[in-house]
Amino acid sequence: MKKSVKLAVFEYTMITLAVLLLVVGVYFFKFPNNFSFGGVTGIAIVLSAVTPFSAGDINFVINMALLVVGFFFFGREFGIKTVYVSVLVSVGLSGLEKYFPMARPLTGEPVLELIFAIVLPALSSAILFNIGTCGGGTDIVAMVLKKYSTVNIGTALFLVDLMITVAACFIFDAQTGLFSFCGLMAKSLVIDSAIENINLCKYFTIVCDDPDPICDFIHEELTRSATIFQAEGTYTHNRKYVILTVMKRGQAVQLRNYIRQNEPGAFMMITNSSEIIGKGFRGLN
Repeated sequence: MKKSVKLAVFEYTMITLAVLLLVVGVYFFKFPNNFSFGGVTGIAIVLSAVTPFSAGDINFVINMALLVVGFFFFGREFGIKTVYVSVLVSVGLSGLEKYFPMARPLTGEPVLELIFAIVLPALSSAILFNIGTCGGGTDIVAMVLKKYSTVNIGTALFLVDLMITVAACFIFDAQTGLFSFCGLMAKSLVIDSAIENINLCKYFTIVCDDPDPICDFIHEELTRSATIFQAEGTYTHNRKYVILTVMKRGQAVQLRNYIRQNEPGAFMMITNSSEIIGKGFRGLN
C-alpha cells in the first residue's frame, strides 16, 4: 500500500512537471509567434486569428469538449491521469493569459523561440509517454480512432496537423507558415529522441574469472540482479564466467568504476539500450 502511494505521488509529480514544461513552451513561445504546428494549441492559434476569442480560451473549450468525448466513448475506462493533464493544461494556459498577458514575443529571435516551442512540449510529451499516460487534446481523438476504426492513427493525426499548418500560411504570413512547417517536421523527431534518452539504460556483458565480488556489488550496492553463464576462453581454454546485467545510467557508472578498480582483469562490453522491459524497468515494477 505504502509503495503504491509513493508511486502515485511520484507519477503525479512528474505529470505536473511535464504539464508545466508544456504550458511554458506553448504560452511563452508558441502563442506569441503564432507557431501553428498541430495539436489543440495549433488549432487554438489559428482560430484565435479569425475569432474574437483568445488562444487560451479556445484551447480550454476544445480540451473540455474532447474530455466529454473521451468519457462518452470510454466511460469509466477513461483515465484520471488524462483528465488531470487536460484540465491542468487548460487552466494553466488560461491563467497565464489572465495574469501574464503577452502583447509580443519574448525576444526578436523567432528561430530561438521556435526551438523552445518545439523542445519544451516535446520533452513534456516524452515524460507523459514514459509514465504511460495520455496527453489529452488530440491524443483523445487518437484513442477513439484506435478503438473504433482501422484508420492509421499516426497518418490521420499528421494530416490534421498538416492542415492546421497549411491554414497558418494563409491566415498569418509566409514566415509564420514556414516556421510552423519546420516545427511540424521537427516535433516528432525531438519527441522520439527525448523518449529514447529518458529510457536509456546500459546493458553489461562482463567476462571474468570470479563473478562473486562483482555480483555482490550489483546486489548489495546497486540493488540490481544479474544472470551468470559458464564459458570457456578459446585461446587458453580456461573456465570463464559471463555476467549479464542492465543498469540505469548512474548505476552503470558505479559498476564500471568498481570493476576497473577491483577486477581489472575482467572484460566489459557496455551497450546502450532504451527498450528494457521487465521488473525494475518499463512495464513491470
